[in-house]
Amino acid sequence: MRDLRYEAGNVISPNVHRVGVLAVGSHLENHGAALPIDTDSKIAAYVGLQASLITGAKFLGILYSATEYEYVEHGIHQEPEELVNKQLIPTLISAKKLLQLDAVVLVNGHGGNVPVKDYLEHVQSETNLKIIFNNKIVEIEGPHAGTGEVSVGELLGILDKNKLKEHSNFENYPEVGMVGLEKARRAEKGIDKGALEVLKHGVCIDLELGESILQTAIVAVMDDVKELTEDQLI
Repeated sequence: MRDLRYEAGNVISPNVHRVGVLAVGSHLENHGAALPIDTDSKIAAYVGLQASLITGAKFLGILYSATEYEYVEHGIHQEPEELVNKQLIPTLISAKKLLQLDAVVLVNGHGGNVPVKDYLEHVQSETNLKIIFNNKIVEIEGPHAGTGEVSVGELLGILDKNKLKEHSNFENYPEVGMVGLEKARRAEKGIDKGALEVLKHGVCIDLELGESILQTAIVAVMDDVKELTEDQLI
């Protein structure tokens, strides 16, 4: 077998090649008039790729499907158990076998994927991988399709600025800030708080905010990669 030069290139450690970074988002979810339906996937993929480039970890791409809370109705998603058993676990098993991985950081860009955390012990058992679920993007970007996501979208080139005024027509685009998703607002105080924020302040482009969100999320993933690289299991 040919020897591989694990120390070559700009990597934080030869051990980093045992760590993978997999983005998880949502490809089929409304994001108002100015952002595409796969906004969450593109943001998660960008953050994951940038962290991989900087650390040297293996970028595994993005999971094709997503899950969502039953009270949030603005997209097409799978049930959590189906997502975990039919999408996530097979993807990770394949990556481990082909790429000689010991650990993976899941970079989540979609709030509806948070229930996946409840299955992590099961996923680790089935894949024999150590896994960190990084939810930093969701934690800091603010209301759905609001100023945070719009600003990040502008920086990534996925925002249609010509539709930004239309974007805040909550009657036509009730998912923006989840302002018009009454079931979700009743079910979750955090969602209602975000909706009230959007109603009060509107949605705008704030490039400084967008850059802060991206850089904070990238650094958080880098920290997870470093933790796994230094782990004695690697």
